[in-house]
Amino acid sequence: MIIRKARIADMEAVHGLINYYAEQGLMLARPRSVLYEALREFTVAEENGQVVGAGSLHIIWDDLAEIRALAVDPRYTRRGIGRRLVKSFLQEARELGLPRVFALTYQAGFFLKCGFQLIPKEKLPQKVWKECINCPKFPNCEEEAVIIHPD
Repeated sequence: MIIRKARIADMEAVHGLINYYAEQGLMLARPRSVLYEALREFTVAEENGQVVGAGSLHIIWDDLAEIRALAVDPRYTRRGIGRRLVKSFLQEARELGLPRVFALTYQAGFFLKCGFQLIPKEKLPQKVWKECINCPKFPNCEEEAVIIHPD
């Protein structure tokens, strides 16, 4: 299993993973254009030349980043791939000097197992919500907020 930064050739597989879970209501769908624009934020898990997991670390401000679009191929779940991706994002945050990393998620239990803590969404700065306006679930968001200090 290789954890590495995403390449252009990976983005169709990433799009497929995200939208597979979005169709089940487990995460938000992402259009291809948004994924390609965010390519440099993405990290993938690769096995035998195939993308089996992906996610991104999106910088919000000088002290805060968000883990977004974390997805693992359903044939590869429960093998620690999601956890390894989260560890890579937290390492990246440490290297960048970011003291806080959060996620908005329907899968809070997973993040809690990775050391995150639940927080009220209202505690996050307003900058976090700029993209929520375009979400079909706005303003009735059911995602939970989790945060960690990756020291």
